[in-house]
Amino acid sequence: MKIVILAGGLGSRLSEETDLKPKPMIEIGEKPILWHIMKIYSHYGFNDFIICLGYKAYVIKEYFANYFIHSSDVTIDLSKNKVEVLGSKAEPWKVTLIDTGISTMTGGRIKRIQKHIGNETFMLTYGDGIMDVDLKKLLEFHKNKGSYATVTATQPYARFGALDLDNNHNVLSFHEKPSGDGVWVNGGFFVLEPEIFNYIKDDASVWERESLERLSEEKKL
Repeated sequence: MKIVILAGGLGSRLSEETDLKPKPMIEIGEKPILWHIMKIYSHYGFNDFIICLGYKAYVIKEYFANYFIHSSDVTIDLSKNKVEVLGSKAEPWKVTLIDTGISTMTGGRIKRIQKHIGNETFMLTYGDGIMDVDLKKLLEFHKNKGSYATVTATQPYARFGALDLDNNHNVLSFHEKPSGDGVWVNGGFFVLEPEIFNYIKDDASVWERESLERLSEEKKL
């Protein structure tokens, strides 16, 4: 099964980092966010990736082009221009890198890789989010529901501690960053059928708006 990762956005909210690299290449524990996301999928046996590139696409292309040599022990004979690989720690990944444009919206990026998907079920996620999700159960749930699209949902914690006050402004109780107010939000991990491409018009289409809203209205989400 193919895994599509959206990795072409500008990442403007982290401009101090993304002036030099795309957001998915920001490192956590000396590895890019993108690498961590791919490891999640690989843990469940999914190793065929399609990465939708855009902003500073060359950074991601160079990373994977050099990944094998950077992950291997090698002997380099400069006089013979020969490299001998002594042992490799490379991942069992097949990575297809597709330039989907600088200003293309999320739906448009998905539409642009349609020919690489064919008529198969596939998974989709964003290149800047990590989540503890059981992908096997997600796929099983999707198949049982028979929908065109399945999305993970989560209830985020509040950003701030919450106070309960009485009429005299005394603090009755304090809750440090309680769970959300009952609202479920997009967790960012999808299982999709190829029919979803019919819900995307062009490069200007926003996946999270027109496409998902229409799928929801038609009870296909």
